[in-house]
Amino acid sequence: MCASVTTTNILFLMGLILALPQDKNPLGDEQELNISVGQRQLFFDNYCIAEIKNLRQTMHQPIKKGAVVKPTRPWEISLQTRCAPACDENEKIYKLWLITSTCLPDVAGTTYVESKDGIHWTKPNLHQYDFDGSNGNNFISLDPKSSWPENAIENVVYDPDDANPNRRYKGFLGCYGRQPIVSPDGIHWERLEVPEIPSQDESNLCYDRLNRIFIATLKMNGPFGRSHALSTSKDFEHWTEPELIFHADEEDQERAKINIVDRLANTNLQQPIYNDPADYNADIYNLGIFQYEGIYIGLPAVYHSTGKLPEGNTDGFHLIQLAFSRDLRIWKRVGDRQTFIGPSPVGQGYFDTTQLLPPSAPIVQDNELWFYYTGLKYRTTPENADPERGAICLAVLRRDGFISLDAGENSGCLISKPFVADGTKLCVNIDATIGYIEVEVFDEGGRTLAVSEPIQGDHIRALFKWKTGNWGDLKNKKVRFKFTLRQAAFYSFWLEE
Repeated sequence: MCASVTTTNILFLMGLILALPQDKNPLGDEQELNISVGQRQLFFDNYCIAEIKNLRQTMHQPIKKGAVVKPTRPWEISLQTRCAPACDENEKIYKLWLITSTCLPDVAGTTYVESKDGIHWTKPNLHQYDFDGSNGNNFISLDPKSSWPENAIENVVYDPDDANPNRRYKGFLGCYGRQPIVSPDGIHWERLEVPEIPSQDESNLCYDRLNRIFIATLKMNGPFGRSHALSTSKDFEHWTEPELIFHADEEDQERAKINIVDRLANTNLQQPIYNDPADYNADIYNLGIFQYEGIYIGLPAVYHSTGKLPEGNTDGFHLIQLAFSRDLRIWKRVGDRQTFIGPSPVGQGYFDTTQLLPPSAPIVQDNELWFYYTGLKYRTTPENADPERGAICLAVLRRDGFISLDAGENSGCLISKPFVADGTKLCVNIDATIGYIEVEVFDEGGRTLAVSEPIQGDHIRALFKWKTGNWGDLKNKKVRFKFTLRQAAFYSFWLEE
């Protein structure tokens, strides 16, 4: 793997009360959990929870690290991506595919960059595409005769499990409709002789390695404009019929009016050129989906339209939200639809001031999640615009750091649903810098089986030690946890062998 940058996660907090049962009989009849050893239990919903008391649910934003892939070559104006970096297990490098706009007529398409550490990226000359009298560039050209948008390779994933090494990289060709393509290295591509997947001009792709499913989200029309359909495949050749799974609703329209008014009043933010309240609208511009610790997490880019352009499109801006699902079809927004990744201020060299497009997945770097997203300075280009208008930006989140359950001065507790004990160790992700967390294990009758020592400090992985009893001695018994915490933020728990 590749080296990490150490980050102190001083996270922006958005406190929300978790809508879960309070003061309920902890021994009531709930469906028994199936907790797999090694799979972390997160707190997006009440899946693992029977009862909580005096705990607040908090959504956290990742910390921005700025642009890491910028326009540096003379012809480059804007760089975008619709995929996540792939860490090639054999070559030990990160690979990333970009949508590159240039200052040259009819020259645009997919370019390729690579990195050893995820921070410093190079643009190798691939000698595949001729323009301006040279092929010394990093454009990828499956067909040198094609041009944008037919030559677009917007979505790429790495599949180390494919028995055929010539198919380890998989992607989609085309900006309207998606033709499955494969590659041995992510640089040299060939079409698969399979039907094209219908889509408009936005899509995203991820590989759920746990379940070996390729997951595509495809732009289509919905109730309020741009919406996204789901299509999945087990072999990258046979795809399910796209079905609508994510679109804006009436609540988005009401919140959009508030968000737009707030932005227009904030002189630190890039302002739209066109503004007409009659055109205010919210829709879903792009939707990245990835599997994380047994659930699916979505990053919808909510586009806020502020006014119509003379040529018929609209001016506006994006805010990236957070959502989750357990079946890929029923989705719930997280954090009361507040912003997960939002705009940076103007005048300080930032690229992500107006349009923000989500990654298809973060990469796990040690104890952090790294999100590579598109940041664009403008939706409508103003007079005296900067010549460099788009870049790939990085934001970093604590491992499991999407949601925490927090206790203040008064201690709070979480009682789990019943499950059959497995593994030999119990671990938590906890920030108890000035507080503590401890756990009691009890059986169906409420009899205490084990009591832990308290854990203090900030730990991505903390292992419970026991005052009485021992978790490793409870294997195959039906049990519950009662976590008690004070002045602490609780991110996840899991079992280990």
